[in-house]
Amino acid sequence: MTNKLFTSLEEGRKFCEGQFGKGVSFDLVMQDVYIQELPALLIYVSGLVDNANLTNMLVHLQHNHHDDIEEEEAYFYAHFNFQSISPSLSTEKFLLGVLSGQVGIITKSGYSYTTEFRNYPGRNPEEPDNERVIRGSRDGFAENIIINASLIRRRIRSPQLRFELQQISTLGRTDVAICYMNEVVNQEHLEWVKKRFEQIHHDGLTMADKSLEEWIFKQKFNPVPFVRYSERPDIVAAHLLEGHIAIVVDTSPSVMLMPVTLFHLLSHAEEYRQAPLIGTVMKGLRYIAAFLSLFLLPFWYLMATHPEIMPHHISFIGVSEKSHVPLYLQLLLADIGIEFLRIAAIHTPSPLSTAMGLIAGIMIGDIAINVGLFTGEAILYTAITALLTFAIPHYELSISMKVFRQLLLAATAIFAANGFFIASFGILLYLYSLRPMQIPYLWPLIPFFPKAFARVMLRFPMADDALRPYIVGAKKRKRS
Repeated sequence: MTNKLFTSLEEGRKFCEGQFGKGVSFDLVMQDVYIQELPALLIYVSGLVDNANLTNMLVHLQHNHHDDIEEEEAYFYAHFNFQSISPSLSTEKFLLGVLSGQVGIITKSGYSYTTEFRNYPGRNPEEPDNERVIRGSRDGFAENIIINASLIRRRIRSPQLRFELQQISTLGRTDVAICYMNEVVNQEHLEWVKKRFEQIHHDGLTMADKSLEEWIFKQKFNPVPFVRYSERPDIVAAHLLEGHIAIVVDTSPSVMLMPVTLFHLLSHAEEYRQAPLIGTVMKGLRYIAAFLSLFLLPFWYLMATHPEIMPHHISFIGVSEKSHVPLYLQLLLADIGIEFLRIAAIHTPSPLSTAMGLIAGIMIGDIAINVGLFTGEAILYTAITALLTFAIPHYELSISMKVFRQLLLAATAIFAANGFFIASFGILLYLYSLRPMQIPYLWPLIPFFPKAFARVMLRFPMADDALRPYIVGAKKRKRS
């Protein structure tokens, strides 16, 4: 194959005008230039290139006349031998390079090249809001895939760290990088991910990593997340060293990590920024919060509506005042009301969100109790449950917990104690049945691996010789 895609510069110009339109897109630049004595056509998207660097380069290359050049390709490389130049072997790759932020060059005889001048717009790395730590790095991923790869590379300075770049979708052609440690990663998992990429036939991934997750795992209506999202480079680097695979999607500030289990979604970087004992306590509190966020409200409802099964010494937790609204409906409306508050806070400008939350949370709740629509106990336990839900570090998992809690509450309201226990067993059975990437979702609890479970529940000192998790199937399990 050759990079002589056109018979002449004019044919290349007509081809590009046919693809992009002549004078239609204001940000598409087609400029005639000289590379010393060789006439050429430059094609690029002005918003995706470093214009200052490109201008400085062209100043040193311009020449106002040209002679016949026999060895055009050799002449071109002799005078343009920088900026990561590469020949384009097909018109598709040439167009994709231009649309990806590279500068396309077509010479007098129709030779085609792309050069690296990419400078994507976007914000600088900053600490993500949903993964803050008291002590630790303050950088986080941005919407630029090049910056995100650099943040990971900065923490793992090894030639074994690989970024395999692919373009996914037929029209959007989104840049997606599969990141892994070559000497550690499980080849079967890696091939499984690549095969899933080949099966994606869609026009675009407008929702970036979330769209990609649904295509990879064929998620359908499963409420639980099958990957862990992280906006912190240190978390991603730690998972890569364990043998996980990271998926970096351009335009997304979060990176997908796989394979993961339920316990991966309940971990947080703060546990490893504190002493082992403090980290263990934080882990324990977070697991308790996740457990209570699911079972506390339905269990309290069961006790309050069936006082005959409530032990006498905790009879005070029941409802002390009657209300015109059934208790189940109170809990349902209060939980939905908290969701409305959350949605309103997202859509409200930051300077007004605090005032909105105070007005809605305090005034509406207090008035609802005073007029007899809600009991104080219903508001109290709903608020405690909401607080426990906020303690779950993974946002997608916290939403899943709310869905399970409402199903459990409905079963308890309909079938009393039988409904509570049968629904609890059904949720456990559902989680047990999930095997994304053939990995048990509840590992190492089910199936039970004692040593791995101890590692999950306790924050061991870093100096301990911990093995890489069994589920990742790493080539080398020892890390020291």
